[in-house]
Amino acid sequence: MEIQKVGSKPSIKGPDDWFTGTVRIDPLFDRAEPARVSGACVTFEPGARTAWHTHPLGQTLIVTSGLGWVQKNGESVQEIRPGDVVWFAPGEKHWHGASAATAMTHIAIQERLDGKVVDWMEKVSEQEYER
Repeated sequence: MEIQKVGSKPSIKGPDDWFTGTVRIDPLFDRAEPARVSGACVTFEPGARTAWHTHPLGQTLIVTSGLGWVQKNGESVQEIRPGDVVWFAPGEKHWHGASAATAMTHIAIQERLDGKVVDWMEKVSEQEYER
């Protein structure tokens, strides 16, 4: 058994290459082999969002506060609220973030495949975000 005390890992600013706007990442866990799961609590300020990306083994988001938007490539933007759980299938191109006027926080859970949890792509344009 392991208990990780709150505040034992420092917050990280979301890298500009992967995010638009102000994003804070609070690492929660990253299990060593043979496990492959990791998780983080991610807070997006209004208008902040990820770039387009995929996950080799998929990703689960659990919305904990605020109002957010998610989009799967080729589909319309969907609204997400606290208590919503979002699943992105392996290889599914998508983005997620806060709404234009309200911050949003979610827990993101994903697994490593050959050492990789995410493949980052182009940034979401203002036109794509505002749809």
